[in-house]
Amino acid sequence: MPGSSRLAGLLRDGQFVVTAELTSSDSADPEATWRQAEMLRGYVDAINCTDNTGAHVHLSSLAAARLLVEKDLEPIMQLTVRDRNRLALQADLLGAAALGVRNIVLMSGDDVTAGDHPEARRIYDIDSMQLIEVAAGMRDRGTYLSGRKLQHPPSFLIGAVENPFAPPLEFRPLRLQKKVRAGADFIQTQLVFDLPIFARFMAMVGDLGLLHKVFIIPSIGIPRSARGARFMRDRVPGLFVPDSLVARMEKTPPAKQADEGIQVAVELVQAVREIPGVSGVHLIGIKWEEGVVRVAEAAGLLPRPTLSPLATVGGRG
Repeated sequence: MPGSSRLAGLLRDGQFVVTAELTSSDSADPEATWRQAEMLRGYVDAINCTDNTGAHVHLSSLAAARLLVEKDLEPIMQLTVRDRNRLALQADLLGAAALGVRNIVLMSGDDVTAGDHPEARRIYDIDSMQLIEVAAGMRDRGTYLSGRKLQHPPSFLIGAVENPFAPPLEFRPLRLQKKVRAGADFIQTQLVFDLPIFARFMAMVGDLGLLHKVFIIPSIGIPRSARGARFMRDRVPGLFVPDSLVARMEKTPPAKQADEGIQVAVELVQAVREIPGVSGVHLIGIKWEEGVVRVAEAAGLLPRPTLSPLATVGGRG
């Protein structure tokens, strides 16, 4: 498996990995990013730096990823095709590699109508599937999309995203298969709240023979309140939140809803861990790093593993 990151080594070693999403920064002060990231040290194996998530402007994912590298924290840099053409995308990929970023997640990105600049022009010069192919070509063949040779190819662990809950459900494993063929090494899924649908998705992925070709990391959301659960159910495109979960949060006294959300996430972590083919979990506590820490503790995900000597061969570990 390509990639010289610690995350690549843990996956290669068969460890159950834990990643988390870093709260996006709106500050030009690096300390703002470092403070948020430092809360996750020792609780997760790698940290996602989002790329204008929700189509809202934030500190660039490339800058955030580099700031994490400076503090010896392992970033996963997200990159969307929404905001860049193929020239800018390849420049950012090469720049990220030069700055020490070894893990990337490539995606379409939320539509601009979801954010605070709905008049922004969408780019979509290439789609997310093509971007995976571009990154794999830069890494494996040492060439740009044009065919021009690179002096020194990047070493990436290439990630993609998939939504097991978007209809038609039978199409989602086939779409994942295309991403694997394009060059994806791992997949981070949409938030998992419906376990039967996710288990069915994983079974179909297994039927396609993909469980030995790609690492699948389901995302686990940490609802902080009944209001937050309702918002995810009613306002977030592509996300399925069962009414039963919203009702559970609504029945909980407001002062205890955060604790109940932690318990919900812990139960989901423990459940997906039993599903064949799951290689880890991606914890998302929206603007709530403390929630990630509490789930990691309560779900028995600590201490985080170290790399075996075999897993570090050929990489920096």
